[in-house]
Amino acid sequence: MTLWRPTGPQELALVEASGWRAWPPRLPDQPIFYPVLNEDYATKIASDWNVKASGVGYVTKFEVRKSYLDNHEVHQAGGRTILEYWIPADELGDFNANIVGLIEVVAEYR
Repeated sequence: MTLWRPTGPQELALVEASGWRAWPPRLPDQPIFYPVLNEDYATKIASDWNVKASGVGYVTKFEVRKSYLDNHEVHQAGGRTILEYWIPADELGDFNANIVGLIEVVAEYR
């Protein structure tokens, strides 16, 4: 299943350091990892929030085994198309193990 993740430069550098295969561990104040279900939502966050926070925002795209995601609920975080998975930080290793292929950058905003 295709997922997207808006991200800033620090997190993206850690993804690159993993060989584009894994998301980094969450910080202590980040108990949940939020991949999103559509590119438009990821674009809005990257261009509005990440640019304001760090001067640049990226939209990434990656594939995750559906059999893994079937064990997690989709959460509506606002409007009908604002959909995301809430992956607990302590499950991020399992999430990363279920990424198929590489994480790729599909857009950059400044």
